[in-house]
Amino acid sequence: MSDKMQVYMDNAATTKLCDEAWVAMQPYFREQFYNPSSLYMGAQRVHKAVEDARRTVAEALHADPKEIIFTGGGSEGDNAVLRGIVQGYAGKGKHIITTAAEHHAVLHTLELMQTRGEVELTILPVDEFGMVTAAQIRAALRPDTILVSVIFANNEVGSINPIAEIGALCRAANVVFHTDAVQALGHIPVDVQALHIDLLTLTAHKFHGPKGVGALYARRGIRLMPQISGGGQERGRRAGTENVPGIVGMAVALLKAVAHMPETTARIQALRDRLLCEIPARIPEVKLNGHPTARLPNNVNFSIRYIEGESILLMLDLNGIAASSGSACTSGSLDPSHVLLAMGLPHEIAHGSLRLTLSEYTTDAEIDYVLDILPQIVTRLRAMSPLYNVP
Repeated sequence: MSDKMQVYMDNAATTKLCDEAWVAMQPYFREQFYNPSSLYMGAQRVHKAVEDARRTVAEALHADPKEIIFTGGGSEGDNAVLRGIVQGYAGKGKHIITTAAEHHAVLHTLELMQTRGEVELTILPVDEFGMVTAAQIRAALRPDTILVSVIFANNEVGSINPIAEIGALCRAANVVFHTDAVQALGHIPVDVQALHIDLLTLTAHKFHGPKGVGALYARRGIRLMPQISGGGQERGRRAGTENVPGIVGMAVALLKAVAHMPETTARIQALRDRLLCEIPARIPEVKLNGHPTARLPNNVNFSIRYIEGESILLMLDLNGIAASSGSACTSGSLDPSHVLLAMGLPHEIAHGSLRLTLSEYTTDAEIDYVLDILPQIVTRLRAMSPLYNVP
């Protein structure tokens, strides 16, 4: 095989911290270490940095700064929504609608709540692309429906759901609408007003910000009960001393991502399209997973028949290529992706999935390297398969 280079193509799992965020964060670890809730001048400077970051996040979403709650990341935000809405709307009912292709932070949480009798759950099936329609939502609505939660863009296959249509339907039906936009924000435009979104979760490390920090958009008037109590931070909606370096770094990374989105997206999408076109041309019997056009600009997901995804990942790693077979949260599991199974793929094909996700740091040379190495790996693994080329 070719000389080994190091290629990172698992940006849906996490991204490299951008230089701008790293520089902006550093003063708040040591020099400006103060608690933003204190009254003296140093602490008030830190408080201002947090509020400036809040405005930056709000502007990126076309929201009001008072509607932004800082969190510890996407999973915390999803949990805060699901549990907080159930408590806030207990007088109306406990029926929640979601989809079979949600991130586990939503699906597993709701399934646990259902076993405890806290919710009545409708899990909608997805189509061959992992998507749902507004018509499906409409048909599932009940008088006691309190929440619809639909992922903005799927973390595994990259398909983008019709969020504007679903949001408009929920707004007309007076049902709270939440979307997990962890994979979308910083990669495609997100306007909570135009899309009729009531609640949105995001996390910084998907757009070159730091890990362990995120934000929750909660539209004014939504009855969202706080899930972390014990302090007055975040206007009483999420207790705990703020992660100031993380919040500052998140805002800087998001500001950069949004400001450069048109040109960055165009370049990344061109690289992605090379993979989408050339992988099937170089490797027989592969299937594209996810919508061919309504997908994230950086997402490539194929099922490669007659090979286990784990074997592909191990051999890619030996050749310096970091990739994934699906969600990072389930990478230690031997079970096939729940998203691919929900899309109708049989187990044996779902087991052979490969996800390559790009970033602004991905280069043409890295794409060339992957297109050189991957077919060699597939050929070698298929040569060891008792199923390949069997009539």
